Amino acid sequence: MEKRSLLKDVIQHIDIRSFDARPIIEAYGHMAFQARNLHSASRIFGEMLHDDSCTIMLTLAGSLFSAGLKGVVADMIRYNMVDVIVSTGAIIVDQDFFEGIGYHHYRGDSLVDDHLLRGLHIDRIYDTYIDEDELRECDLVIARIAGDLEKRSFSSREFIREMGAYLEKRYPEAHSVILEAYRYDVPIFVPAFSDSSAGFGLVFHQKQNPDLHVAIDSVRDFKELTDIKIASQQTGLLMVGGGVPKNFAQDIVVAADLLGSERPMHKYAVQITVADERDGGLSGSTLREACSWGKVDTGLEQMVWSEATLALPLLISDAYHNELWKRRARKRYQRLFSS
Repeated sequence: MEKRSLLKDVIQHIDIRSFDARPIIEAYGHMAFQARNLHSASRIFGEMLHDDSCTIMLTLAGSLFSAGLKGVVADMIRYNMVDVIVSTGAIIVDQDFFEGIGYHHYRGDSLVDDHLLRGLHIDRIYDTYIDEDELRECDLVIARIAGDLEKRSFSSREFIREMGAYLEKRYPEAHSVILEAYRYDVPIFVPAFSDSSAGFGLVFHQKQNPDLHVAIDSVRDFKELTDIKIASQQTGLLMVGGGVPKNFAQDIVVAADLLGSERPMHKYAVQITVADERDGGLSGSTLREACSWGKVDTGLEQMVWSEATLALPLLISDAYHNELWKRRARKRYQRLFSS
């Protein structure tokens, strides 16, 4: 079997503008289980958009963009439905930036022989394929970006902004969340930045520059995201998956208090997850549980136990067609920082 026979069906990103989810979301409100929960989540997200004092933070975990959800988040930025993004590194680098520089993810088969794929340098994400040789090229692009920067520590936000500048200069037509965030001054934080293709690129960069090199400061990430919380009147969370991004965004309430700038708990919160809460794991921990930690208020919170490729397009299509985003002032939090 040849490599090109497996890498031929490109993943297509869903366009939430091409359909109107309002009727089905409204119908879900008269049903039960996760349909009703998604209806409740859509109403809470609508309140976030309607509340101009609210900073909307989107957290992302899981293989979301490789699965076809990149356009959903790009449109959230373009149509002013998100002010800050906190994500895993794989989503932002291996999936978004990777496609931004011209590569693709492909439809695959979850039952394929993985030894065969290994021999062909094809990596599998459940039923999706990615070319390992192209991913190595992405690593090297990250190393080249680092090589052109001042040799110091950067927050992930600063470095991702440089990635946006790179795309703007060399791939201005790219369909990319990083590029849209760069253009609309939406900061992107990746607390575990090295846990991605960027990590390989920076390891290579540091090997080439052992004495003076670029490094990523995750503590600065925490401080900068806390600065945004301090600058906000109210905050709302839309969390897709859980893990580090979820906890990172929740923790800034406590951090602001420790810095002497007490702020209210996150007023609004929606989480879409398939994780189970019973094992105490973070990805499935409920938003009411977060209230006990002083992080998320109750009353305007909703858990939706659903796989993201099913729920997120419906939620954001409903919000797009309701047009509450048209009345919001852009926060442009990237300008809060000197870089």
